[in-house]
Amino acid sequence: MFSYHDARYPERRISVSRLLAAPAGVIFEVLADPAQHPLLDGSGTVLGPRGDGGRLFAGARFPMQMRVGPLPYRVTNTVLEFEEGRRIAWRHVVGHRWIWQLEPDGEATTVTETFDWSTARAPGLIERLGYPERNERGIAATLGRLEQLVTMAAEGSPAGGVRRREV
Repeated sequence: MFSYHDARYPERRISVSRLLAAPAGVIFEVLADPAQHPLLDGSGTVLGPRGDGGRLFAGARFPMQMRVGPLPYRVTNTVLEFEEGRRIAWRHVVGHRWIWQLEPDGEATTVTETFDWSTARAPGLIERLGYPERNERGIAATLGRLEQLVTMAAEGSPAGGVRRREV
């Protein structure tokens, strides 16, 4: 059996953090709504949800329309962790995970997005295909887009689809 492990990623995960001038609750609402994910996506791979699954919760399964290059595909993700206003993580059908951690910092929030392929079915293949580097760039772009969306929402401007929920 062939095995490959890129020594640059001993834990098989990449995280990028950014301090956003928005409350954690506003940010979390965007992350918990799959309909917002195409607006956030800095990688160009998320096309949109399939159907109207609504707000995510622990154990939720949410189908998404995706693409790799010009090739479209469908995937159903499963929410593994859900801590209201603080943390959300989901698993892709191939086994890798996307994790969002929010740390309030006064009126701002430090947001960390992590691509974790340590749980993937073929982590070596993910490395050989260059996904760690590509996803690191995509995460940085995603955090920039998230910042734009939540800043507009906090200012009361139209935010390209960000919806606030009344509690």
